[in-house]
Amino acid sequence: MENIKQKLIESGFKGEMDDSISTLQFYSHDASLFEIMPKIVLFPKDNKDVITLVKVVAGEKKMNPKLSITARSAGTCMSGGAVNDSIIVDFTKHINQFEGIKGDEARVMPGMFYRDFEKETLKKNLLMPSYPASRDLAAVGGMVSNNSGGEKSLEYGKILNFVSELKVVLVDGNEYVMRPISKTQLDVKMKEKTFEGKLYKDIFELADKNYDLIKNARPKVSKNSMGYNIWDVWDRDKQVFDLTKLIVGSQGTLGMVTDIKLKLVENKKHSGILVLFMKNLDDLGEVIPKVLEHKPATFESFDDQTLLLSIRFMPSFLKLLGVKKFINLLINLIPDGLQLLRGIPKLILMVEFNGNTEEEVRDKIKELHRDLKKYKARYEINGFEEDPTEGRSEKFWDMRRQSFNLLRSKVKDKHTAPFIDDLVVNPEYLTEFLPKLRKIINKYKLFATIAGHMGDGNFHIIPLMKLEDPKDRAKLLPAMKEVNKLILKYHGSLSGEHNDGLIRGPWLKEQFGDDMLMVFKQVKNTFDPENIFNPHKKSDAKWDYSFSHIREHF
Repeated sequence: MENIKQKLIESGFKGEMDDSISTLQFYSHDASLFEIMPKIVLFPKDNKDVITLVKVVAGEKKMNPKLSITARSAGTCMSGGAVNDSIIVDFTKHINQFEGIKGDEARVMPGMFYRDFEKETLKKNLLMPSYPASRDLAAVGGMVSNNSGGEKSLEYGKILNFVSELKVVLVDGNEYVMRPISKTQLDVKMKEKTFEGKLYKDIFELADKNYDLIKNARPKVSKNSMGYNIWDVWDRDKQVFDLTKLIVGSQGTLGMVTDIKLKLVENKKHSGILVLFMKNLDDLGEVIPKVLEHKPATFESFDDQTLLLSIRFMPSFLKLLGVKKFINLLINLIPDGLQLLRGIPKLILMVEFNGNTEEEVRDKIKELHRDLKKYKARYEINGFEEDPTEGRSEKFWDMRRQSFNLLRSKVKDKHTAPFIDDLVVNPEYLTEFLPKLRKIINKYKLFATIAGHMGDGNFHIIPLMKLEDPKDRAKLLPAMKEVNKLILKYHGSLSGEHNDGLIRGPWLKEQFGDDMLMVFKQVKNTFDPENIFNPHKKSDAKWDYSFSHIREHF
């Protein structure tokens, strides 16, 4: 890397470069089960540094075929999308500014943490609602890169719906603005004798020639992060062409995002939650459609293992929540603790409604409460201006959100292994699907919680395993194959939020078939023919490579 460092200095790169062992070790893993040691970590000062870097790497690629660049923001990716054996580029140190709000849109740099971004938007009572569960840890660039979603996606969809414009540095070393354009504008763009003009022409022809194949291949579920979002690029009916749809969710494999414009929505001031204890999963066939008829903002769930884990490690909530929240949690658990004596439910369902007035929320919840009366649902209505943990039902959100942290930190000799962690199956199949999923988990003797977005049928299953043990490591492939086969049998998607990365990229053929895999490969080759950007992810992924980089030391 000494030659690259020298080339960068000569080309005017202003940011820091760090190849110390401690830094390389820190950046060798993200929130996934993978570990890959980079050669160097760069901290660009601005977009000009990113442009300089891409030009230098493109110029040196033929001399050094293994040279590549992986963009990274907060490193919370659970699929291995932020690790690489060459150059890691950290945006959070410098390219992290909030650039302002105009109307209902905000402009932000990719390295800004979402928690800081949200503080700025809430000053205008506005919100970008497609945040992940890691909202306090994630950065906006990673959210765009993974096409994030979360507890509000049932109402608002994923971040793909909120990206209105991007600035992206492509493989030719130039920064381009991408936004939706009309067919007339596209025709002009395609006539340009430039890299950009050829890119637009090639992607349009790919999307138009394979229009029916692409549209039919889109998973018939409410959210999907598998593959490239090419089905959203060209809309024949509206005559709109939009390359941002490809960049969002591409995990930095097509270019490097340097600036983001996001649409915002009004932040509703009041919320209320209804909680159901489900002792019989057969009742889901009636409950789920009834809940969805009422169009809730959020419809979440967690299983009995999550509940028991929370009870078992209740003292740990003191550290996670602080004294005040912890005391509220204990006090508020007592009534439901008495109910739990009658038997542990298979699932706890949480249905949330939002509104601009307390009366609006109360009416929505009471209407659903009447429809679900026989299930003994209970509810709580909270004003936005109040501390939300004052609401008795907030304890269930704490259990749902903190279960992953508890799993990761409290079970000795085992570690979280997110490899079947993000499946999506339409809600009408869940009565059949969930028991079959649990049967596979039990077959491989995996201790795993099941929590997720019930309204979308999107579940996060994170087993605890001792991956240093060859016997546990040997379970990964056969267990994944069985779970994936079950998901596809019910017409689902292997990933709703966490994306492909190293863990699901190798399964694109199973998800979409040979013809669509070739389309994805053509997308990658059109944007990045030398494979400079984040190799071994998405359509470039191979299971042998991924498996060889599973962490051996935790």
